[in-house]
Amino acid sequence: GIEARVVPANGIEIEWITIAGVRGRGLAAYLSSPFRVVAAVAQALAALRRRNPTAVLGMGGFVAAPGAIAAWLTRRPLVLHEQNSVAGTTNRLLAPLAAKIFAAFPDTFPAWARAEVVGNPVRASIAPGDAPGERLAARSGTRRRLFVIGGSQGARALNQTLPLALAELPPDRRPEIWHQAGRLGVDETRAAYAAAGVEARVDAFVDDVSAALRWADLVVARAGASTLAELAIVGVGAILVPLPTAIDDHQTMNARHYTAHGAGVAVAQRDLTPAALAALLEGCLGDLTRLIAMAEAARQEAKLDAADRVARACVELSEARR
Repeated sequence: GIEARVVPANGIEIEWITIAGVRGRGLAAYLSSPFRVVAAVAQALAALRRRNPTAVLGMGGFVAAPGAIAAWLTRRPLVLHEQNSVAGTTNRLLAPLAAKIFAAFPDTFPAWARAEVVGNPVRASIAPGDAPGERLAARSGTRRRLFVIGGSQGARALNQTLPLALAELPPDRRPEIWHQAGRLGVDETRAAYAAAGVEARVDAFVDDVSAALRWADLVVARAGASTLAELAIVGVGAILVPLPTAIDDHQTMNARHYTAHGAGVAVAQRDLTPAALAALLEGCLGDLTRLIAMAEAARQEAKLDAADRVARACVELSEARR
């Protein structure tokens, strides 16, 4: 996974534990899962003995389970953070074992869990910059700018639909386009724009996402938790297309929360026709007042200190254990 590249690149050592999810993998995976979990917990216990941490942080997903269980077995304080508006199975099951629970969205856990809503931690390079209204108002009279985040999971639908949708707009009303298509989709997406007669900058990945978001007047993206947190911190409105195959349909719920106060518009992938998307794009990009209102609503969703609050809790629990 991406951790194999990103974690060591940031100067952090990594321990490997063998574990796999069971959803959608058939009966054999379900029947063998208890044995694989036991083996993974044993590996996690060995890692804890080597590293001797004073607290353990679980960020959700099945990969977090062995380390969290090992923390509980060795009486180390366990801190959980749930990124999505629907708590994943792992975090729901681990919640009774946790000393502290954090959530990105309200009402993710039952009241007994006493989860603290802190938002999602984001990379330090994602910075707020100018106030959204000032940033966008300064561009009045210029060509609008559209940033497409299509390099993530399930990006092909965005990569295929955006060129066709933008081709339906009159050339003089088309925005500047910057499209992140992903390593596997970059060539296909460039070809799609060329075939549609639409000029666009298409990159496999954008290293400085913060700069791209500040450049944009509007974003089209999936509704992953980290993406929404970054949109909010920078303060930019979005058309969100939740990934329909996301577990527990959590992206739809994420998008519903994000758009509830006007920070964006959500459209189901089944409704993502070129004509429908073209109408949405024109309705947003053609109305500067609406763009500013969306961007300011997005900034209201921002929680800038999520990482600090989670880290502080880990330190406090570690010190209390000594």
